[in-house]
Amino acid sequence: MTIIFTIIILIISVMLHELSHGYMADFLGDPTARLAGRLTLNPLKHIDLWGSIIVPLITSLFGFTFGWAKPVPYNPYNLKNKRSGELLIALAGPGANLVIALVFGTIIRFAANIPSAVPFLEITSYIVVINIVLAIFNLIPIPPLDGSKILFSILPHQYSRARQILESYSMILVLIVVFFLWQFVTPIIPWIFKLITGVGM
Repeated sequence: MTIIFTIIILIISVMLHELSHGYMADFLGDPTARLAGRLTLNPLKHIDLWGSIIVPLITSLFGFTFGWAKPVPYNPYNLKNKRSGELLIALAGPGANLVIALVFGTIIRFAANIPSAVPFLEITSYIVVINIVLAIFNLIPIPPLDGSKILFSILPHQYSRARQILESYSMILVLIVVFFLWQFVTPIIPWIFKLITGVGM
């Protein structure tokens, strides 16, 4: 049940992450996601068979849960300002996860000393942790993660060739992060959790 519940929270969180990208793009002048029917809370529009179901189930057997939703499409040529637009769209996803973590973390902070709230606090703790992880992971500056879009929207145009090369190896880079480098990042998650909630994990 814990695995299933974790996957449900993950699906909802990545869905809101992708929705935030789409809404920001729409706000900045690109209606691609809206016209494609992707600005909706209907999870069926966002679930990816492999990324939202199969991979999370498999990775949960190894002690962690990893997954993704269908990326929300956007056309950078529709943006009023391509560079700043890409930056804001990329920030919107991790930003949404941080907002979710802060909202539920605040609930934990104020309800932590209420004994009858313990079952509810267990659920909210999962929500906070998963959204902290999603925010941090997506801010890593490697393709296809949001962090790379943020980085290259700031760097001068002459780095565009380096971006193309890195994007061609995006899946390999993500696997390297997940299986080899992520262990060096995870120690900051309990610290952020305590900063937000006021209690330890």
